[in-house]
Amino acid sequence: MNSFALIKENLIFSLNSTVPIFLLIILGWFLMQIKLFNKDFTAVADKYVFKVALPVLLFKDIATANIHENFQLKFVLFCMIATTIMFLGTWALASVFMKDKSMVGAFVQASARGSAAILGIAFVNNIYGSSGMAPMMIVAAVPLYNIYSVIILTFCSNDRQNSKGTIKKALINIVKNPIIIGIFLGLPFSLLNIELPVILSKTITNVANTATPIALLVVGATFEGRKAIKKIKPTMIATFIKLIGIPLVFFPFAVLLGFRGSELVAILVMLGSPTTVTCYIMAKNMGNDEVLSSSIVVMATLLSSITLTLWVFVLKSLALI
Repeated sequence: MNSFALIKENLIFSLNSTVPIFLLIILGWFLMQIKLFNKDFTAVADKYVFKVALPVLLFKDIATANIHENFQLKFVLFCMIATTIMFLGTWALASVFMKDKSMVGAFVQASARGSAAILGIAFVNNIYGSSGMAPMMIVAAVPLYNIYSVIILTFCSNDRQNSKGTIKKALINIVKNPIIIGIFLGLPFSLLNIELPVILSKTITNVANTATPIALLVVGATFEGRKAIKKIKPTMIATFIKLIGIPLVFFPFAVLLGFRGSELVAILVMLGSPTTVTCYIMAKNMGNDEVLSSSIVVMATLLSSITLTLWVFVLKSLALI
């Protein structure tokens, strides 16, 4: 396949992955403008997604991942270490350089947390015809995404208390966080290779399938353009970090460690996928800057079709995937 055909194929796939997400955000905004949605609806929808739909989605993703078949210790450790460094590293830099400390939590989470669970399996499937190492990446990275997000959002919350109280609150938030509970409830099913009964499986799938569209509609409905424009600088910086900066830092190490093919594509999704809509839901529910979060979700989603296509093209050109 020549370079032009490869660019075209990957661009079409990336657009097919990201444009529907962006269109749902626009639809949510439109429905709010014509008053079909209102603030009461978005408040209830926020709680439903945070407490029910997203936990069920992540439970399903983890429970159905075949850990035994795909387990590679080196790959798992890389995903866990890279996730830890990109969250804590971004947090350290933002704490030092961001003047408005009220934005730090939302900025850090949106800069580091991508749509691994949503795009991961679909992206690897499109290129290789199978899920490859995507389920293993989800198991290794997604629990840490949520644990680090809870810690950072708790410490950076606009209603935080003293340091001892904040540490205690962070631990309580980790234990009580519905998304983290969903992940850890799914782990035994994956580790013990337990299949869910068909009736339960279909019910869980139906609930899980509501998480992303409802969350995206709410992001669009609650998107405040004037406020977002005032935060365009941190939005663009976070988008650059998420889509370009983090992959640039970690890809060389992944290549040096010998990761190729579906392993590297799974790592691409972990590092360079657009900011997940979960960032907005968690920021709003944990007393952080939801305006900045939604702004970054919109911008990263819009630009990711270009950056993901470029990353795939570069990796393909270097014969790494």
